Amino acid sequence: MSDGEKVHVDLIGAPQTMLATLYAKALDADFPKPILGDQYAKAIVERIDYDWKKTTITAHTAPAVTTRTAHFDNWARQFLASHPEAVVLHLGAGLDSRFFRLNPGPGVEWYDVDYPDVATLRERLYPRREHYHVVSASVTDPGWLAGIPDDRPALIVGEGLTMYLTDAEGIALLRRVVEHCATGELQFDAFNSLGIKSQWSNAVVRRSGSRLHWAINGPDDIVAAVPGLQLVDRVSPFDSDTFAQAPGVYRVLGKVMSLVPSLRYMAQYHRYTF
Repeated sequence: MSDGEKVHVDLIGAPQTMLATLYAKALDADFPKPILGDQYAKAIVERIDYDWKKTTITAHTAPAVTTRTAHFDNWARQFLASHPEAVVLHLGAGLDSRFFRLNPGPGVEWYDVDYPDVATLRERLYPRREHYHVVSASVTDPGWLAGIPDDRPALIVGEGLTMYLTDAEGIALLRRVVEHCATGELQFDAFNSLGIKSQWSNAVVRRSGSRLHWAINGPDDIVAAVPGLQLVDRVSPFDSDTFAQAPGVYRVLGKVMSLVPSLRYMAQYHRYTF
């Protein structure tokens, strides 16, 4: 495909939400002081034939995405700095460019896992690299794990994923990957019960026609359900170092919401070792 040829995208449900997060990163790339500075996102948005207004993302709302992604980039960097020969499983990767942003060393084997139609898009839009693999499968399909090495430390990242799974699907997935990989870290974000109940107010979710299901109210929910996990950290987005880079109006809103525990942890960043 030539660089000037546009790629048509027609997605519904949860896969459509990846377009919103991609667009937020593309907008951020043009900010005078970007939070993520993802030039890959900007280039890919320019190549996709899509009415980006449908995402409901604007320059004002983009930091809600980019502060989260930057946080998980930082956690991933920390793990890879200590484990230069790791396996990385990026679950529900969508069109995120984390592999290219982090540019891990040659000892890392990286796997981006997502639905077949999303995987096809990734392969059309991103360059091929050694040690980088696209897995064409739903993360809830047990079969794809058979092709993943189990003889080295693993980093398992699920950003913007858990809330779209049912609790049964999510727990089964986490148990499978932890059992298969044997040692490493698990990093993901989640919504509490209030976050799930208030999904009607989330324009990205509503317009995609998708539904949120799995409420995670704290680390005890995960540690009790997934044998072998030990909590490393659970952070409110408002307490993340990356949130300090958000515009002033976001920081003020975060301080106000942080006064109410259910709002402070309506979204959460989780990190476990196993």
